[in-house]
Amino acid sequence: MRGELRCPLCGFRTVPSAVPLPCPTCRVPLDYRPDPPAGSTAAGLTGRGVWRYAPFLPTVDPITLGEGGTPLIPSLRIGPRLGVNLLFKVEGTNPTGSFKDRGAAVLVAVLRSFGARAVADDSSGNAGAALAAYAARAGIRAVLYVPAHASGPKLAQIEALGAELVRVPGPRERATDVVREACAKDPDLLYASHNASPYFVAGLTTLAYELGEEGRIPDHVVVPVGGGGLFLGLVQGFAQLRDRGWIGRVPRLHIVQPEACAPLVRAGGGGDPVEPDPRATVAEGARIPRPKRGREVLAALGAVDGDAVMVGEEEILRGQAELAREEGIWVEPTAALAVAALPALIARGTIGPGEEVVLPLTGHGLKAVNPC
Repeated sequence: MRGELRCPLCGFRTVPSAVPLPCPTCRVPLDYRPDPPAGSTAAGLTGRGVWRYAPFLPTVDPITLGEGGTPLIPSLRIGPRLGVNLLFKVEGTNPTGSFKDRGAAVLVAVLRSFGARAVADDSSGNAGAALAAYAARAGIRAVLYVPAHASGPKLAQIEALGAELVRVPGPRERATDVVREACAKDPDLLYASHNASPYFVAGLTTLAYELGEEGRIPDHVVVPVGGGGLFLGLVQGFAQLRDRGWIGRVPRLHIVQPEACAPLVRAGGGGDPVEPDPRATVAEGARIPRPKRGREVLAALGAVDGDAVMVGEEEILRGQAELAREEGIWVEPTAALAVAALPALIARGTIGPGEEVVLPLTGHGLKAVNPC
């Protein structure tokens, strides 16, 4: 397989493997780095969606359901009201309804190339549904360990796609403990952790490639964050575009988390990103109290001159309602985090008048059951 795995903190390097171990020194998940590009233009790319960027992804036979190539839609009302040029990247149009299809397509293709017969993951819902879909497409057995309190529509989607669903009582991190125990007992069951896999994040870089190829390098991107994969995928993708000469600069990327569980925002001034007492939140996809890539997110946030914002439950639901009623876009509450954060980012001067802002709307409203 082309490329290498590299520690984002100390630079340790190794060759790709099915389930890479963390960096032996820093104990953080590794990143996938493609080989140096052969050219600096997009002229040789073909097709659409995630696998259009196959030259910059792991060298495997693609598995696809038509992921990627999502719409970029200008705001008609929210942006003008706030005084910014606002665009929405509507990731809910992916095959299973969330941005995680980008990562799952690449991750499952890589695992199949290594001969995987069964994969397992822990998920609050969206990553589980994506993994179930692409495992079904690849003919691989999937076992998903989910918090028992996860959204009903997401659990129904996982089961409909033929995956074995294991509901785990207790907090979100308990599902992580249980799936690790299961994989340790079954040598055929690979732990396909979307929160730790370098291949999953590699798939997420394609969102940045799409924006770059469309000529839309905004001033700001505001990213809902739980584990941090999408934020890191965007940071890596924009950096790769700059290094290839496709773009002249990397936009400022900002993170937003719910006040109920905001380990990365609270750790922004230093310390480990841990939420010792996470509370329930409608933004269930961001309820990850100990993000595996937390240190990497904080380091990358500083590198891109990013800001970090917490928003309350009422603000999240208000943002969800505004998107639906003013823009005609229905998203799940986790996706509404980015809209909810805009007023604070503008008020503190992070985003200035007339600047261009892209919001990745990470999941469709049908993924959750709460009304706007």
